[in-house]
Amino acid sequence: MSRQQVFTGSPWEPLVGYCRAIRVGNRIEVAGTTAMQDGVVVGAGDPYAQTRFVLQTIENALKELGADMSHVVRTRMFVTDISRWEEVGKAHGEFFGQIQPVATMVEVSALIDPLLMVEIEVEAIVEDETQAG
Repeated sequence: MSRQQVFTGSPWEPLVGYCRAIRVGNRIEVAGTTAMQDGVVVGAGDPYAQTRFVLQTIENALKELGADMSHVVRTRMFVTDISRWEEVGKAHGEFFGQIQPVATMVEVSALIDPLLMVEIEVEAIVEDETQAG
């Protein structure tokens, strides 16, 4: 079975030994993604801005693997302050309002950088040409 990977240049990818996203057959898994760009946190203090950035990063990774957000069947959101869930949810809804994948949002005590407030991972399924019809 073919295996395609996407790397975003995160310093943690080679250090930890992972890729941003992987496609094996018709399944795509996107690793936990945060609002980090070139070693700098995007949207510090703003979970809405961080969520939008994260979902744009995920969307780009999916495109590199021949998919789009409509193929997403599950999202998992890890937030450091659940009291601000509505800000995260608003951004999530802007990307997935019509798609409505299953979703989980849980509070965690911390992410890899104290300025990060949101980390999201997704699962997607792309219908193979042989399954279409």
